[in-house]
Amino acid sequence: MGSWSEQQEVKKEVKEKEKTSRETLGKFFYDLAKISFTALVVGSVVSVATQQEKVEYWILILIGIFVTYIFSYIGYKIIKQ
Repeated sequence: MGSWSEQQEVKKEVKEKEKTSRETLGKFFYDLAKISFTALVVGSVVSVATQQEKVEYWILILIGIFVTYIFSYIGYKIIKQ
C-alpha cells in the first residue's frame, strides 16, 4: 500500500513541475509581447509624432501590433493548456 501512495506523490510532483514550467513559459511569451509592443509600436508612434508621417512607421506599428498579439496568444495558450 505504501508503494501506491508513493507513486501518487511522484505523479503529483511531476504534475506540479509541469504546471510551473508552463506558467514560466507563458510568462516568458507575455514578456516578449510587452517588449515587442514597446520596441515596435511605442517607438514608431514617437517617430510619427516627432517627424513627418512615413509609411514605414505605420508598417512598423502594424507589425508590432501583430507580433504583440501573436506572443500574447501563445502565452495564453501555454498557460491555459
